[in-house]
Amino acid sequence: MSTDRRRQILDVALKAFSTAGYHATSMNGIADALNITKPVVYQYFDSKRALYLELLKDVGEDLLSSVTASISSSGEPRVQVEQGMIAYFTWVDKNRDAFALLFESSARVDDEFEDIVSEFEEGAARAISPFIAVNVAQEDLYAFAIGIVGMAEAVSRQVIKSGKPFQPESLGRSLAVMAWGGLRSIGQH
Repeated sequence: MSTDRRRQILDVALKAFSTAGYHATSMNGIADALNITKPVVYQYFDSKRALYLELLKDVGEDLLSSVTASISSSGEPRVQVEQGMIAYFTWVDKNRDAFALLFESSARVDDEFEDIVSEFEEGAARAISPFIAVNVAQEDLYAFAIGIVGMAEAVSRQVIKSGKPFQPESLGRSLAVMAWGGLRSIGQH
């Protein structure tokens, strides 16, 4: 089986699922969009559910690797926060269908789909918590990381919902200032 064909199926499925949702998307529709037969799609994916689950994991891993690569490129905590936010919003801007699939579509409807999204959010928090440079207990670092992940997700949802263009770098820098200011004030009360 061809890895190129598998990637083509994932790419077409991403567009279909993010546009129409899980239930309204069919394997026939995906096959038709690729000018192949449905049995060819089933050679790569056992079911529509298997395809959707792999797509959720693929999208989540892509976002996570983009952000962590950006964070790990700098040693200074403030710059890491900024670079992470910029990378996140840049990914969202370039991958709106993927963002919709991960956070806006039926991923939140089905328990198994929700678990995949939750695993991604938790993985993102685990990945960024070591970069939070404040002197608190480990479980608090994780809680702060969940807050940062949630803040970026919520702002992305609102920006996408507005339909207006946005500047990922500017938005990332602004949110980083807010996050960094909050993190730096811990223990100062």
